[in-house]
Amino acid sequence: MNGPEIHVEFAPSLALFVPHERRRGATALTTDGVSTLGHVVESLGVPLTEVGTLVVDGREVPRSYVPAAGDSVSVRDVDRPQRVPGAPLRFLLDVHLGTLARRLRLLGVDTAYESTDLGDPALAALSAAERRVMLSRDRGLLRRRELWSGAYVYSTRPEDQLRDILDRFRPELKPWTRCTACNGLLRQATKEEVADQLAGGTHRSYDVFAQCTDCGRAYWKGAHHEQLEAIVERALAEFAG
Repeated sequence: MNGPEIHVEFAPSLALFVPHERRRGATALTTDGVSTLGHVVESLGVPLTEVGTLVVDGREVPRSYVPAAGDSVSVRDVDRPQRVPGAPLRFLLDVHLGTLARRLRLLGVDTAYESTDLGDPALAALSAAERRVMLSRDRGLLRRRELWSGAYVYSTRPEDQLRDILDRFRPELKPWTRCTACNGLLRQATKEEVADQLAGGTHRSYDVFAQCTDCGRAYWKGAHHEQLEAIVERALAEFAG
């Protein structure tokens, strides 16, 4: 580039996206004089899904602002809780986030997920068509313009992923109301209605069941219930309300 020189400083939480030499303090950057500030920030590796307020010389500016010579730019991270206007809060997760998808569904959060890789164009189109927040660790996917909304998943550990998303978006929690397999809503069911899914020991030992209204899968308080209950209790204690 051969244009105005500006100085850019990134919020600490955005450091992982930018080159190492730009991670501490404000650094000089030569722009082309025509690109918007949003484009400049994204060209440095930061998905705009992770950018909150842009401040130039102490005043907030839109992403469409074209930086001028000598501008001092502060790139802040998103506010928490982050509000997604215009639609009920719903999520779409890529193929690598299956455990997070199941845990969000366990908490009653509307979460779409496919176990096969649909590809970035199809995921972005689905996010737009269903107005779902795209959750991914794929920075290229999060840069696609057709996304309805998106968020980078910072951790590789499901426990940390769940806590981060709940903290960032504060979705309404309705545990035990969604199918962890397909995201459908659950209803109470009799033993007779789900008998064909029960092994002999389960049929003898359990009397309370739920069933997915979409895929028909049966649920009961089986061997893993205590582990699931612990996940629910931790989420409710920290994020309910």
